[in-house]
Amino acid sequence: MKFSEMPYERPDPEAVKKALQELTERLKNAKSYEEAKAIFLEKEAQSKLVETSATLAQVRHTIDTRDEFYDGENKFWDSIGPEIAEYEHAWTEVMLASPFRGDFAAEYGDLMFVNAEIEQKAFSPEIIPELQKENELTTEYAKLIASAQIPFEGGVYTLSQLTPFKTDADDARRLAAWKAEGQWYKEHQADLDRIYDKLVHLRDTMGRKLGYDGYTPLGYYRMGRNCYTKEDVEQFRKAVQKYLVPVADAIKREQAKRLQKDYPLSFADSALEFRSGNPRPVGTAQDILEQGKKFYDALSPETSEFFRTMLDSELLDVLSTEGKSAGGYCTGILQYELPFIFANFNGTQHDVEVVTHEAGHAFAYWMNRKRVPIAYAWPSMEACEVHSMSMEFFGWMNADGFFGPDARKFKYSHLAGALTFIPYGTMVDHFQHIVYEHPEYTPAERHAAWKELLGVYMPWMKLDGDIPFYAEGEGWQRQTHIYESPFYYIDYCLAQTVSLEFWAMIQKDRENAWKHYMAYTKQGGSKTFVELLKNADLVTPFDEACLKGVCETATKWLDSFDLSGIE
Repeated sequence: MKFSEMPYERPDPEAVKKALQELTERLKNAKSYEEAKAIFLEKEAQSKLVETSATLAQVRHTIDTRDEFYDGENKFWDSIGPEIAEYEHAWTEVMLASPFRGDFAAEYGDLMFVNAEIEQKAFSPEIIPELQKENELTTEYAKLIASAQIPFEGGVYTLSQLTPFKTDADDARRLAAWKAEGQWYKEHQADLDRIYDKLVHLRDTMGRKLGYDGYTPLGYYRMGRNCYTKEDVEQFRKAVQKYLVPVADAIKREQAKRLQKDYPLSFADSALEFRSGNPRPVGTAQDILEQGKKFYDALSPETSEFFRTMLDSELLDVLSTEGKSAGGYCTGILQYELPFIFANFNGTQHDVEVVTHEAGHAFAYWMNRKRVPIAYAWPSMEACEVHSMSMEFFGWMNADGFFGPDARKFKYSHLAGALTFIPYGTMVDHFQHIVYEHPEYTPAERHAAWKELLGVYMPWMKLDGDIPFYAEGEGWQRQTHIYESPFYYIDYCLAQTVSLEFWAMIQKDRENAWKHYMAYTKQGGSKTFVELLKNADLVTPFDEACLKGVCETATKWLDSFDLSGIE
């Protein structure tokens, strides 16, 4: 079924609650595992229906935040979602206490119960009002970002549409674009500060209501972290500072030489990797999707079937249009067992990375779409990002098709970008730990904390006054995850580290690397992140040797890569 043909109908919330209540009572009274399993599968089917309705409303709202109908439906789900969660919470309590838990675990694995116990720690009916308010505030932030109309060179652009100008090879034009973007954020800074301040205090309140010392433990439970701790993340951050920041700094020093710019670089100059311009994809959005089809056809029979289905069923919405939410994502439409990709193409190499990154998520769901329980279709967040970030590196096999004469530029830029991204992403995580450890901070104190971290993780950035929004430590406000998904950013860094393992494998033997990738992907969410890696013969990023090794391999490759003839 095509996405446009999928019917949406708002469910009766009272009927949903009643059905959940009845299923919970029946499970409590089940006399045999066969009876309990039948009720469990009935619950799975109902969850698919409800979650599909919620997903369709959310996706169609993000495609056009001005659409009054889906704006209303999005508000409905923001409000009713936490209420339904109370009934899901009761169901999970009965599942955890079931005398047939051992039978369920024998058939489906014990991870469903481990994850359920974590979910229980992240919810109580007592925090429903805060959850509803949190939804309202994150929606307000998303709509504010989507509403941006930025005057530039006689035109008016959304934030996404302005992005190509921010990497323009002309120094004056590029700086003007950065200033225009920064000016928009400055003009809306009062709202951005207000929304985040409310979110921080709301989340701190939720954590304390649930008996935690602030939000951080709750944030980890909400992220479903089931195999590593805050202390493990702290150790990873130290390894990033020890091994990766020096490598990234060296990359940026070479960039300054190529551009004939002073080091450290301004924000606008850091965005330009080559004097002749950053790599650009060849052709239109449709051409990029056609090249995507060519790539997935060549990669494997499974990826070929998957991507052709995506195209035929209208499951990619990638054009940047007015009123469209910022960013990109992949989600699953459970009832139809189909993934959906949302993105904002803007004429940069990011467009190709969408076709590989978001499609990496989508392919992983496609391979596991029939799993029971449905929660096993996806692993935890950091594990999901391995699928996407590693698929980006497999995309190198079609670099000529995607980028034409800029293929060599792209390969260098992509690897260098992965190495310089990890310090940034780790900084985002470190910043959030500071924020939630100090909910009393004023907006000014949060900006100061970000500015200080820039010196630790991104010493190549010059904090000059050309673009006050960035120079004054406010640039974190454009990172949507900080507002909408707290603590969901170190996941990218952990996954990027694993993806560099795949990159190194691909350089030696692509077919062997693909076998490891499929071994990892086919497990779905049936194992923890660390177990998924072990079962696919991959090294965990929590092992310091992992980051050290990929840094050494990548540095050698970058140093020996032929950039002759490229300005």
